[in-house]
Amino acid sequence: MSMQGEETGEGLPGQGLDYAKMPGHWLLAQMGKRVLRPGGLELSRKMLAELDVQAGDDVVEFAPGLGVTARIILERAPASYTGIERSEEAAAYTRGYLSGQGRRCIVGRAESPPLPDDSASVVFGEAMLTMQTEPNKGRIVREAARLLTPGGRYGIHELCLQPDDIGEAKKAEINKALSGAIRIGARPLTPSEWVELLEESGFAVNRPITAPMHLLQPKRFVQDEGLAGALRFALKAATTPAARRRILGMRKVFRQYADNLAAIALVGVKQAD
Repeated sequence: MSMQGEETGEGLPGQGLDYAKMPGHWLLAQMGKRVLRPGGLELSRKMLAELDVQAGDDVVEFAPGLGVTARIILERAPASYTGIERSEEAAAYTRGYLSGQGRRCIVGRAESPPLPDDSASVVFGEAMLTMQTEPNKGRIVREAARLLTPGGRYGIHELCLQPDDIGEAKKAEINKALSGAIRIGARPLTPSEWVELLEESGFAVNRPITAPMHLLQPKRFVQDEGLAGALRFALKAATTPAARRRILGMRKVFRQYADNLAAIALVGVKQAD
């Protein structure tokens, strides 16, 4: 995938769809945003520091997306890297930045990845469990455990609700507002619920790392995209009225619930049976 293609949106998910209806992360990608994780690049790097990928690791990533984190992983020259995407279109995009032996992206679902047991030492996924139903969340985490050898590491970077004792009515209100704004189901958990989700599948979980949910805040934008990238995004959004309206709607919801929204990164270590 050429840089020119990335800047124009060519080949990205959502190409040609109605801006008013496409999922929010696709819309942001079409406008030129490349870091789409709720805690930004900084929280991704903190998750990677905990995963501590080495040259001997076999790495599996669920839903690589635009590949920002994948590229960082590949710089560490793991023994192998396998991305799993749900569609051939998304997998083809990922293959565009993979090269060399042992680097591939296959089509499959994170809740039933077409890979054998004990075939990875590191599994991770970002900003994808949040969008899953509660049963699917559990299936995906159990599949991560199945793929990992004992002592293997599983990393997640997701949206979370706070505080831990937030009421069910407030959760439902936030989930409804988020889902309406981003046009896809959003079901974030509290920090303790994310930890419990991993522990139920046999992971010993590290201390959660949290960050503000500032995905569309100017300071985070510049940190993640650089000044030139932020300006390109602003110009394209300003000259695309339908996209601009959606982005402002998303930002309004994020700000409205700023006290209850955050990003979280966790790494769990698979325990021996």
